[in-house]
Amino acid sequence: MGISWREELALGVDQIDNQHKELLVRFDMLLTACKQGKGGDEVLYLLNFLDEYVITHFSDEEQLQKQSKFPDYESHHQEHLSFIAKLADLKKRIADEGVQIDLVLDTNKLLLDWLIRHISVRDKAVGKHLRGTY
Repeated sequence: MGISWREELALGVDQIDNQHKELLVRFDMLLTACKQGKGGDEVLYLLNFLDEYVITHFSDEEQLQKQSKFPDYESHHQEHLSFIAKLADLKKRIADEGVQIDLVLDTNKLLLDWLIRHISVRDKAVGKHLRGTY
């Protein structure tokens, strides 16, 4: 079971859609590594990648929300902060405990929940707002 981009995830904003595509590619790499019994190695790589990438992505997305006066900006921003905190918690757990199977599973769950709920629901609302604004 891999994960890949589907057009129904598109917001209609190339910059954000391309960033979401990259996130999906990276998550798929983790899922593939897990199937091959190498999830522990890939989870470290993914979390390090996400440290920097989500900051850039969230900043870009939030800038568009501010410019367009997206009415649910504050709630959306708080979700971004919560995701960043969860990533930090996963990295701390790795530092404290090393890579364990439960940590790999928690990372998979966090990313899957994020993709299903945040990108396909919350970000879609942003895309709809942006298409009506610009």
